[in-house]
Amino acid sequence: MQYVLAISQKPFATRVVVYDKSGTEIAAATQAVKLSAPEPGWAEYVPEEIWQSVAVGLQRVLLKIPSSKIQAIGLTSQREAVVVWDKTTGRPIYNALAWSDCRTAERCAVLGKDKSLVNYIRQNTGLTLDCYFSAPKLAWLLKNIPGAYIRALKGQLLFGTLDSWLLWKLTGGQTHATDYTNAARTMLFNIGQLRWDKKLLKKFNIPAELLPEVKNSSGLFGRTVPLGKLAANIPITGVAGDQQASLFGQTCFEPGTVKNTYDAGGFMLMNIGARKKISKHGLLTTLCCDSRGRPVYALEGSVFVAGTALEWLRHGLQITGQTADLAKIARGLPDNNGVYFVPAFTGLAAPHWQNAARGVICGITLATTRRHLVRAALEAIVYQTKDVLSAMRQDSGLKVWEVKVDGAVAENDFICDFQADILALSVVRAKARDASALGAAYLAGLQTGYWKNAEDIRRCWGIDKIFNRVMPSTQSNLLYAGWQKAVQRAVL
Repeated sequence: MQYVLAISQKPFATRVVVYDKSGTEIAAATQAVKLSAPEPGWAEYVPEEIWQSVAVGLQRVLLKIPSSKIQAIGLTSQREAVVVWDKTTGRPIYNALAWSDCRTAERCAVLGKDKSLVNYIRQNTGLTLDCYFSAPKLAWLLKNIPGAYIRALKGQLLFGTLDSWLLWKLTGGQTHATDYTNAARTMLFNIGQLRWDKKLLKKFNIPAELLPEVKNSSGLFGRTVPLGKLAANIPITGVAGDQQASLFGQTCFEPGTVKNTYDAGGFMLMNIGARKKISKHGLLTTLCCDSRGRPVYALEGSVFVAGTALEWLRHGLQITGQTADLAKIARGLPDNNGVYFVPAFTGLAAPHWQNAARGVICGITLATTRRHLVRAALEAIVYQTKDVLSAMRQDSGLKVWEVKVDGAVAENDFICDFQADILALSVVRAKARDASALGAAYLAGLQTGYWKNAEDIRRCWGIDKIFNRVMPSTQSNLLYAGWQKAVQRAVL
């Protein structure tokens, strides 16, 4: 029997997973990766350590499933992180700057005074001018690493997001490429014209010689070189950013289909089809994949705090217990007793984008207990999702019948139940907890014929549980109105 292997590189770990034709995990290995902060607001990885996490994961998995049985490889990774390396030696010129690195915040604030530039970026990349994205990080490296800019002009250096770096390593330096979903997060890529934007390259002083080739997410990116138990010539045929891979893994191929990934933060994406729509309600417009791995458009809303709120309960308030224990506490109460918690630890993300906002707990009375704070924290995860979905509905004009959920926090039944009530639609929890890895596998397998088409993939996709709305709309509307008032207090 043949299999498809997926590499899923995330902020704190790399997973290597082998799937069979039913989409079932046959073997998997996880390797931790270290994120360092040499200065306040900085966030870096050692690129070779990222690569070693992949290499070790591959060896561990291939002890169980030999290379001869791997038909194709798919790759998904965290987006926006920046690596620059020497074209000849393959050595990085500096550490990789993570998506969360904010060393360019002041520079972005200065650029943000140019409203025509802000609007140009918004209309052509679908993004906001922010240190979150790749362009200012890359500009910082070229300016601050001695000789980097001149070397880039001479064609001696290469730039890539982490997928590009890993493709380069897996193919022994034969492939310098990325896919549309990763390119769309650089703030240098024109998502309407599907090409690198010359005006933005000039504005950020970035030589075009650095840039990778951009390809469909499902297609031949190159072939492996031998690496221990990894054989040569295995085709790498699927690449996508982690959230777009998750959207694909959740089989959201048609306009109006939505997925929400609950991990440390929350990431909701809606497929909006072949027509670009720039959000007017605080969302990002980006690229995702149609059922054949070709670029179409999506709306994205990110929430800074989801699982992080649960960690704060455990470590900040010393409320012990796993996610299931917290759900049990929340279910033990009839309601939140008027208590709302806005977890704006580092500001509020979509659709508010209030960096100065700070956390608020309101509605406290003498009857308030720790249990009410637990429930308020769990409910806050759902209310933030409602904020994002409401904006998506307004921007897209599309009807939404259900939301597909994945991620560690989605294992909490209370959150899924409450989400169905507050969103007033069905919440579908997938069997696959790592939809990103599965999506990368699907993209790779489609190209090689392992899965023939979208229907073949849909038959693989499994439902763990469906959560349906039971709360009356009058009650859910009242609860959400209370949340909106609490948010107003957080941004004052």
